Amino acid sequence: MLVNINPLLTGELLKRLDEMGHSDHLVIADANFPAHRIDPHALEFPGVDIVAMTRAVCEVFPLDADNPPVLMDSGAAEAPPVHTELIQATGSTERTLVDRWAYYDLAASASLIISTGELRLWANVVLYKGIPYSRP
Repeated sequence: MLVNINPLLTGELLKRLDEMGHSDHLVIADANFPAHRIDPHALEFPGVDIVAMTRAVCEVFPLDADNPPVLMDSGAAEAPPVHTELIQATGSTERTLVDRWAYYDLAASASLIISTGELRLWANVVLYKGIPYSRP
């Protein structure tokens, strides 16, 4: 048993995160997202909300400083509240919005898709892997 590892981070998830390289990206998706159509090897976390999963992933996953988290643009005048929660969970202050169809194209090139049980709409985030140490 490991200690000080968030229990949402299963062995398979940790392995897949570890195998990713600098600037590879992952998608953490809501229950409405077509995760298995896009990636038959998507990892399922039913019953887990997206904010908790995003926070857990970001505990061990260094974010790329040159690529802020990407959110799916709802097209609404005001961003859905879940967007604010997701950005807070990443610890980032920046974000990029991408329209739905471009978001699906971006997801198709992801190294990993994590499908959650989140039921809110527009609750998806793309994260780019950074380097886990500072450069000399």
